[in-house]
Amino acid sequence: MSTVTTGRTFTHPALFYRSRDEYADRTTAFVREGLAAGEPVAVAVPGPHLELIRAGLGGDARDVTFLDMSEAGRNPGRIIPGVLRAFADAHARERVRIVGEPVWAGRSAAEYPACAQHEALINAAFAGRPATILCPYDETRLAADVLADALVTHPTVIARGRERVSEAYDWPAVVARYNEALVCPPDACVLGFGAGELPGARRFAVDRAAALGLAGQRLQDAELAVAELTTNSVLHGGGSGTLALWAEEGQVVCEVRDAGRLTDPLAGRRPPERGQIGGRGLLLVHYVADLVRTHTTDGGTAIRFYLGV
Repeated sequence: MSTVTTGRTFTHPALFYRSRDEYADRTTAFVREGLAAGEPVAVAVPGPHLELIRAGLGGDARDVTFLDMSEAGRNPGRIIPGVLRAFADAHARERVRIVGEPVWAGRSAAEYPACAQHEALINAAFAGRPATILCPYDETRLAADVLADALVTHPTVIARGRERVSEAYDWPAVVARYNEALVCPPDACVLGFGAGELPGARRFAVDRAAALGLAGQRLQDAELAVAELTTNSVLHGGGSGTLALWAEEGQVVCEVRDAGRLTDPLAGRRPPERGQIGGRGLLLVHYVADLVRTHTTDGGTAIRFYLGV
């Protein structure tokens, strides 16, 4: 497998595979091709696949950075700043090569829309940057609509050893499609807040999250995320908002709604610039949460985050 990686172009192929052997052969060939070209290489895939690639590389593995995507990328919104940009920015003067697998069988229905949007937004985040990011997709275990989305979020696809242009490529369409309305359940505890009520909103969130099972660092994470989102609502979302919390499948879910609109699809996914003051609230939420979902329209924005109990 040979992927053209010259100049300052960004290359973002999807790799469709059907077996463990094909996965190992294609990904290790991709990694070795990068090492031979003198490129810094990272592999960010779920744990079992991580070990499969490491074993396939043998001694070459010592020259590769490995990250377990099921941990580093559990929240898809954290992958661009915390995994991909973190590695690329550490090698800012070189072309980098990354195997990144954010979509795997077992991702929940709540997680998948964020995964699809992440795959789309990679194209905006790395436009004009010298990088190649290969994203594997299991044709035997992933749903047909997931594979169809991969054709829309990747300009090229590699299948059965051949690379071709994806005629369906249109990444903004996936960002828009998964900008889905978020509906609170009937048993959610809801509180309205304004500029003078931020401390009370934080206390409300901490009390409810604790009652729903959060403790220790997880409870601190909830408090931090709520503080950032409610402050953003007051400063940028019309001066007020509503806060809701509930339990869902072993997680505590918190949502903040306000009248603001997010116009930047990469908001919260860019690492801060050196010396940057402010503008880190949503980024911090992505870093502490297990999942973040967003819905934004002209009428307002809802940001929902999940924390495992």
